[in-house]
Amino acid sequence: MRSLFFSLFIPALFVWLWSTGFIGAKYGLPYAEPFTLLLIRMLLTLSLLVVLARILKTRWPGWRGAGHLAVTGILVHGCYLGGVYYAIDGGMASGVVSLIVGLQPLVTAAAAVFFLKESVSGRQWLGLVLGLLGVALVLAEKYGGHGSGVGLTIWSLLWSLLALAGISMGTVYQKRHGTGADLVAGTLIQYSAAAMFFAVGAFTLETREVEWSLQLQLSMAWLVLGVSIGAILLLMWLIRQGAASQVASLFYLVPPVTALEAFLLFDERLGGLAMAGGMVAITGVALSVTQGQKT
Repeated sequence: MRSLFFSLFIPALFVWLWSTGFIGAKYGLPYAEPFTLLLIRMLLTLSLLVVLARILKTRWPGWRGAGHLAVTGILVHGCYLGGVYYAIDGGMASGVVSLIVGLQPLVTAAAAVFFLKESVSGRQWLGLVLGLLGVALVLAEKYGGHGSGVGLTIWSLLWSLLALAGISMGTVYQKRHGTGADLVAGTLIQYSAAAMFFAVGAFTLETREVEWSLQLQLSMAWLVLGVSIGAILLLMWLIRQGAASQVASLFYLVPPVTALEAFLLFDERLGGLAMAGGMVAITGVALSVTQGQKT
């Protein structure tokens, strides 16, 4: 009974923590620019990871492995988080951003066909089509007038697509050049590379002005402890228990969870067309992921 509880609760908790990353971003962005906020988040997270690595006596990879991890970090954390934060900063609703980047399993499957020569079933292709159709319906409502698209720009859409491309290509790259490195060491190297990426962006594109309000401090504390550290520790536990596949199958729940949180906290509303599109997109991702589990 206890084993069943943990096998259901821990993956669900991990997905919830991941979804709150979008909410934490919206809380913090009024007080710091995206790359500046992310740079601070990464530096704080790295300071905690260094302590954790010393406690766990982490095994470090060689230079070649570290290089591959750095590339993955720039794609998965740098482009992904940078794109998400700039999309939200540009006015895109948190739920819509999470839905777009939630297509990652579908885009990754498609990219694997071209770069890894993997086969994709008809069910997975159907999932890809449904996912894209669902997002198109959401964007049609948000950008189609009727006052719902106020504050949204084409740049926010492009940033969200950068986030989707980054995490998708990063996943494929990691699969192709996996180093088998210790998870803490690998995460620390990836975050270090992402921090350098954010530093370049902050010093070239932004003013780096920060208003240290209580809201920003609370948001930063949650993003560091709850998301960057807490989610990683849960992921470590899941991997050790051999339950990582459960995380993949639950990832398609992130968009609706984020949309619910955004509605409760920010009164972000999705109309009938957008809600229908969201369900279609989630169904598409679910088809792809469940197919991947069976093969």
